[in-house]
Amino acid sequence: MKLTVLGCYAATPRTFTNPTSQVLEINNEVLLIDCGEGTQVELRRNKVKFGKIKHIFISHLHGDHFYGLIGLISTFMLLNRKTELHIYGPKGIKEIITLQLKFSNSWTGYPLYFHELSSHEPEVILTTRKVTVETIPLKHRIYCNGYLFREQPKPRKLLMEEVEKYDIDVAYYKGIKKGKDAVLADGNVIPNEKLTADPDPPKSYAFCSDTAYHPGMVDQLHKVTALYHEATFLEEHAYLAAPTGHSTAREAAAIAREASVEHLVLGHFSTRYETILPFKAEAEKIFSPVQLADDGKSFNF
Repeated sequence: MKLTVLGCYAATPRTFTNPTSQVLEINNEVLLIDCGEGTQVELRRNKVKFGKIKHIFISHLHGDHFYGLIGLISTFMLLNRKTELHIYGPKGIKEIITLQLKFSNSWTGYPLYFHELSSHEPEVILTTRKVTVETIPLKHRIYCNGYLFREQPKPRKLLMEEVEKYDIDVAYYKGIKKGKDAVLADGNVIPNEKLTADPDPPKSYAFCSDTAYHPGMVDQLHKVTALYHEATFLEEHAYLAAPTGHSTAREAAAIAREASVEHLVLGHFSTRYETILPFKAEAEKIFSPVQLADDGKSFNF
């Protein structure tokens, strides 16, 4: 599972920093999460192939999380994209994008589907053979969702020494990987546990930006492989966090600790700070390991 951060700073784009956008590669799916200004430039810079992106997940309708979307949709059109594109986001996103397309006379030449969200409870919004995606209701100034991505369970691993010992035909491998016993030509049954080992546990990634401190999501985040949690402020500016619907690094670390996650990645840093290193130091007093997102940085989990 690979996470590529295209942008991770709050509010406005700057010369060397970008607003929120990420690419998640999970079980051979390539998913785009949020689409702030400059996203398509960063996709090119990070050598992400446009054609592999079939699903885009928008957390909320503040500009630093979706103002790059219409540009990306239009570029796909100019590149003669034919593959369908699915966009998941708050109610209203369809109207915004279709109005922009209408008044610029820029209708796409590919199927464009909107999946508008309005529930304040977690819901599964995408299920494929490779991954499931569910919403994480967040606590922000406007309707906002995080997203929880999980690999589908993998097939069991064949123990080839045992399989070959019983001279099992390759035609039966698929069924054995699914947990079936093997029936030999003489009628003897070989239990599945003799022929296979447990698969690697499915990996999971939770994206939580933007949100105030929100312990209500801890159960849903329990033991995820990696959690990206916004940390707009340091503790010295904690008085700004709750009123603006944001979190401190310390609060993000507290969520990670309570949820027993494996890895914590901090992001959505306010541009008021000259360096982001204090965010890591502050969070590590509560939880470890902590990593800092940065534009163009990749993580392998």
